[in-house]
Amino acid sequence: MTRNEQDYIRIPIDRVKTITSRLLQTHNVRPADADVVAEVLTAADIRGVESHGIGRLIPYYLTGLELGHIKAQPEVSTAREMGSMFVVDADNGLGHIACHAAMKKAIALAQTHGIGMGGVRGSNHFGIAGYYAMMALEENMIGLCLCNSTPLVLPTYSRKPVLGTNPIAFAAPAGKHQPFVLDMATSVVPIGKVEVHRRWEVKVPPQWGADHMGRPVDDPQEILDGGGLFPLGGPAETSGYKGYGLAAVVDILSGVLTGASFLTGVSRGGAAQRSQVGHFVAALKIDGFIDPEAFAQRMDDFIDELKEAPLAEGSDRVFVAGEKEFWHTEESMRDGVPVHKKVWSDITDAAKKMGIEVS
Repeated sequence: MTRNEQDYIRIPIDRVKTITSRLLQTHNVRPADADVVAEVLTAADIRGVESHGIGRLIPYYLTGLELGHIKAQPEVSTAREMGSMFVVDADNGLGHIACHAAMKKAIALAQTHGIGMGGVRGSNHFGIAGYYAMMALEENMIGLCLCNSTPLVLPTYSRKPVLGTNPIAFAAPAGKHQPFVLDMATSVVPIGKVEVHRRWEVKVPPQWGADHMGRPVDDPQEILDGGGLFPLGGPAETSGYKGYGLAAVVDILSGVLTGASFLTGVSRGGAAQRSQVGHFVAALKIDGFIDPEAFAQRMDDFIDELKEAPLAEGSDRVFVAGEKEFWHTEESMRDGVPVHKKVWSDITDAAKKMGIEVS
């Protein structure tokens, strides 16, 4: 299913970031923090990951701030540290702020120790996990980012959502090729894709999720109203238990290990209830294992062999993780960020009400 390009408009990147940041600031978010959130959200749309882009600004983040579910000015702090390992307390702030700080700390520790590895507790939704993993690429390091989330995924054989979509993101630099960047949910799809299909008013494949009785459905509203997503692989018949296992690993590292909430303990938050999402980040300095130039050449050879694999009938090329997103990035840098007309209308209307210049 591809989007109808007539429903989208192209907006200059700086304009998207500026309006997003200013809207956050009208909700008492500090300017520097608002810029981080705007950067992460815009990066999602730039990379073609609409499900985690600025479409979430109003219904998720601004609403959460207005209702007191998310703290506008958290005091992000290091709660525990031992050598190259640490835990950051997000103080119930926007997840982007805490995870950005945690990944910067992991990278700094990796410069000294060869590896930096940390957890975040007391956090909230943080956008695309891939953004934080890719921060390590700026220092020619390998990056890893995991996150648990609101229970939306059905454990194999269950009709109750217990797990989150629990993403895994991994980024490794290369030489002549773009970096290898894997950013995936451990569910069949992230919930944002179901929301996008509801916005498009089109059905979803029945392998994506089930209704409140655990029956596969193609109506996105039934998945969102009391149903749930299948883990990566789908139902048991197509090895969904493997995705179930991966999601559990992410929750152990992001929730159990860090002191954050886990499984059904993760909520959307409330005025008197912290969401308590957990994140896990790591940065790995390549020259602790191999000369960085040799690694880049080996990564190029690795990617070449994948892309030169014989094609299946009816296929015209083999892709590697991140390749399509880099295409989207080049297109967005050239033509502007693609934003759904309704999303942009809602954002600009909100901005005008707050006295923010939108033209």
